[in-house]
Amino acid sequence: MALKDFILKQFIDVIHWTEDEEGVLSYRFPMRDMEIQNGAQLTVRESQMAVFVNEGRAADAFGPGLHKLSTQTLPLLTNIMNWDKLFQSPFKSDVYFFSTRLQVNQKWGTTNAITIRDKEFGAVRLRAYGIYSWRIADPRAFHIKVSGTRELYRTAEIEGQLRNTIVGRMADTFAESGIPFLDMAANQVELGQKIAEHLRPAFTDLGLVLDSFVVENLSLPEELQKRLDERIGMTMIGNMGTYTQFQVAQSMPIAAANEGGGAAGIGAGLGAGMAMAQTMMSALKPATAEGGESVVPPVGQTKFCVDCGKSIPKPAKFCPECGKPQ
Repeated sequence: MALKDFILKQFIDVIHWTEDEEGVLSYRFPMRDMEIQNGAQLTVRESQMAVFVNEGRAADAFGPGLHKLSTQTLPLLTNIMNWDKLFQSPFKSDVYFFSTRLQVNQKWGTTNAITIRDKEFGAVRLRAYGIYSWRIADPRAFHIKVSGTRELYRTAEIEGQLRNTIVGRMADTFAESGIPFLDMAANQVELGQKIAEHLRPAFTDLGLVLDSFVVENLSLPEELQKRLDERIGMTMIGNMGTYTQFQVAQSMPIAAANEGGGAAGIGAGLGAGMAMAQTMMSALKPATAEGGESVVPPVGQTKFCVDCGKSIPKPAKFCPECGKPQ
């Protein structure tokens, strides 16, 4: 009787996995030279799936629950082996467990800027980064195409493949969308959804499902960002004359707060700055004579009103704009 008990103990009759380590996607239950007893108990916990592999061929997959391994509970394996009756011998097989937990806070980003054609700026190089989450949905496909017969397969081993896939599909998404860069940057949620649509088939092919995809930042390289800032600044300034008057008005309290020569110096500086601004405005906006022809006043025959700063003929005693004596 003792010998019989010893022999029976050589066959595995309880199979389970408790995920002792973080970041493990696939775990091969240790078989060595032992065999799985017919009728053994397979326990698959929530957030797990198990795949039964016989003679190197992935057969049946099991979801969460308690499963008794026999020809009744292994229909696919039974069909593969052409077994037409029950048997009592142990299985010469392997069992692989897979973690189906959501792999969250996975980071992605562009190592190098992606060049796209933009409607407003022409050829533009973009940088982007964000996070995404995924999980194993088809353990048989994942076992066949990714993890294979490894004893352990970890999340870190597939991260590079997924990140490169994301960056590659991003360029296609940008090119197909035709959305200007400024609109992309202002609608990052919608952009993330479009990129996710392009990525899901690639994840499905590996037995995975893409759960979420977030674009945290979308930007231009530093040198292009400076050009964009300059353009935005010019748009905000708008009318150069109005902007110059505003700057002068802002400087007046500073000049008034200074006394003596300091105030005089600042006042002279403001006057020179005002005169320069008026000269620039006059150069940018040529005068118009009767008949619509542009007339450029001869150099040295004009002066500026001491009160309103308008350009007036040099011999004028009064300003035609504000009426102040000169």
